[in-house]
Amino acid sequence: MEKIVSKTNARVKKWAKYKEKKYRDSDRCFLVEGEHLLEEAIRAKLLDCILVEEGHTYDTRAYPCYEVSSMIMRKLSDSVSGTWLIGVCHMPCPMDFVMGEKVILLDDVQDPGNVGTILRSAYSFGFDTVVLSRHCADVYSDKVIRSTQGALFHMQVIRTDLSQIIDQLKEKKIPVIGTALENASAMSTIEVVDRVALLFGNEGNGVSKELLAKCDETMYIEMHAFESLNVAVAAGIAMYKFRR
Repeated sequence: MEKIVSKTNARVKKWAKYKEKKYRDSDRCFLVEGEHLLEEAIRAKLLDCILVEEGHTYDTRAYPCYEVSSMIMRKLSDSVSGTWLIGVCHMPCPMDFVMGEKVILLDDVQDPGNVGTILRSAYSFGFDTVVLSRHCADVYSDKVIRSTQGALFHMQVIRTDLSQIIDQLKEKKIPVIGTALENASAMSTIEVVDRVALLFGNEGNGVSKELLAKCDETMYIEMHAFESLNVAVAAGIAMYKFRR
């Protein structure tokens, strides 16, 4: 196992850049922290190498492994409580993306915690694809990855133009149901189908009118008091209704 003690080491400098989106996108690499997320990355065959803080041991399973100083680990970690284990991973190849039949569409959902929670719920309830608009939070940011608890690694996830995706879904005869507070049907009246795409919108503005106009149906969640819910909570309720 190679040991690295200097923060100015070339590898450390490269790994540290993956805390910024532009470098993650350019190299198509990202970091994960802690045993659970590293194990999930191994299961998904996304792990490239392992960084272990000096004084700790970990079963590397034939992956390249580097022992790093606590100073380097603090430089690379985003966790408030710190970590002794980091994985350097690669993003799935975009060419491998295949649209599923149970799809979540996110229109400019910007809070990383919301995006991560929605991804985790989607995986839990049997949805196989998540499509994000171009202004959604970055799914490979530390906050989103931690919120997904690794679900991100086991789903088809893509960032692209939602209008085009809706057109593709309609060609496949997959109904698109948008969420809205006005001119919509109560969720309890919506028929449950096996193939479906659910569309959720921005925390403040909801789904854009242009996308709602392209939906086959729109629905709202019946409530006793407030008229709207946090988008991650609403998405979880709707996904449970249409769970696999």
